[in-house]
Amino acid sequence: MSQSTDSTTEQYVIGVDYGTLSGRAIVVRVSDGAELGSGVHEYPHAVMDTQLAATGAVLPPEWALQAPNDYREVLRVAVPAAIADAGIDASRVIGIATDFTASTPLPVTAEGVPLCEVDGFADNPHAYVKLWKHHAGQGQADRINALAAERGESWLPRYGGFISSEWEFAKGLQLLEEAPEVYAATDIWVEAADWIVWQLSGVYVRNACTAGYKAIYQDGAYPSRDFLAALNPEFADFAESKLAGPIGELGARAGGLTAEAAAWTGLPEGIAVAVGNVDAHVTAPAVKATGAGQMVAIMGTSTCHVMSGETLVEVPGMCGVVDGGIIAGLYGYEAGQSGVGDIFAWYVKNQVPSGMYAAAEAAGQSIHQYLTDLAYLEPVGAHGLIALDWNGGNRSVLVNAELSGLLVGQTLTTRPEQIYRALLESTAFGTRQIVETFAASGVPVTEFIAAGGLIKNPQLMQTYADVLRMPISIASSTQGPALGSAIHAAVAAGAYASVAEAAESMGSVETAAYVPNEAAADAYDVLYAEYRTLHDYFGRGANDVMKRLKYVRREALA
Repeated sequence: MSQSTDSTTEQYVIGVDYGTLSGRAIVVRVSDGAELGSGVHEYPHAVMDTQLAATGAVLPPEWALQAPNDYREVLRVAVPAAIADAGIDASRVIGIATDFTASTPLPVTAEGVPLCEVDGFADNPHAYVKLWKHHAGQGQADRINALAAERGESWLPRYGGFISSEWEFAKGLQLLEEAPEVYAATDIWVEAADWIVWQLSGVYVRNACTAGYKAIYQDGAYPSRDFLAALNPEFADFAESKLAGPIGELGARAGGLTAEAAAWTGLPEGIAVAVGNVDAHVTAPAVKATGAGQMVAIMGTSTCHVMSGETLVEVPGMCGVVDGGIIAGLYGYEAGQSGVGDIFAWYVKNQVPSGMYAAAEAAGQSIHQYLTDLAYLEPVGAHGLIALDWNGGNRSVLVNAELSGLLVGQTLTTRPEQIYRALLESTAFGTRQIVETFAASGVPVTEFIAAGGLIKNPQLMQTYADVLRMPISIASSTQGPALGSAIHAAVAAGAYASVAEAAESMGSVETAAYVPNEAAADAYDVLYAEYRTLHDYFGRGANDVMKRLKYVRREALA
């Protein structure tokens, strides 16, 4: 980050991006989007997926929890650090906005106190935040989907025919059925994206993005009381009681910064606090993707694909289509891959021999870059491998967290870097499946823009260009979500009339940074055909072995 000259006429905004493992705050100049300073805070509790930190109790498979106070600590630590790094006068900050992973809900009291911080609940895992990759409500999601299909619920096709176990209703139903005492004490089932805005402004308002994409809010309503009662009679009033609250438009002002939050952050009391947002969707204006057909892939531990369109189309396996879900006046579409960077990290942590770590260290490289460089010494297809990118389940277009990873073609001569490349390629194939599904549904992708931490790998980006047979534009900022939040903060503060207008001045993108290599693209077409065969065979019901193995595992660990 460059230091600010802090002229007497400049105004600034703060964007705070809450990721899976940390929160990052950046200071952005309102006039041109220049990023002047940043601060990061790693969550002390990280992701609780094996045991509950408060008690050491072992968590069942597919759980992923977080501690909400870690999110407050980001405000106390990262925001002041960003202001100090920028060297600005904090009194000229006019707004703050936040974004979050989603769906990441938590149970709270009517005053917004997380139940895990209420006496008597600290030792109950259900009283904590359920992170986006908490998949333990898959059984509840299956019932929601089956009942909705049986009843012909009009909202189901808006989500590609499937509601994910990652979303609010499946997690809420799991809460009721596995911890009724926690459910009874829950006044509000709130997304962390909205809870942190509540902490900043003292105002409880649900944002249109998470409400639409993660809480089945369509055409001004949640699923009916009758539908919810058919799932479980005690669930009948879930929407009207646990989800009650106003829906805020993206870029709108939720309220003013409270005195308490001002003390946490070092910012002026009363400045604009924007309505919350989702990390992927808020990135679109950061790369000037405010028009129809511009797909933004936010590539990190997982990948979320977002795109706006002028018409309402029901795309099979999409995560949702929401009116104004990304940009007001357009329909916002979402798809995604549950595991991308997570798959690469799992592989190097568990499958790569120590000798390769030593070689990487000797070469002065990270293990990821070392493996990548070795892998790409060979031409496309030389490893003889195909992988399915389902180690974290499949979000789109199959919407099934019960699916698992697969690697085909190993021999006694297969090397670690070859498997690593096959995993990289599998994520590109998964993205192509998504892009082709949108095109076949009448919502073509006209530009593909990549953002997030993985864009730093040029070989991976070139692979995506070759597999997709499309140029890949790249976010100029390494902090796309935080910059997108800052853009929304500027709109909430009244510096711009709309998010689209603010994006033109504050967003930035490197157009067509990678273009397809025709020979490589031809070779990848052959591999992609094999990927599609495996994708449909294991993912569309011909062989449910992955689901059966998940069942066997759960029974063995019960």
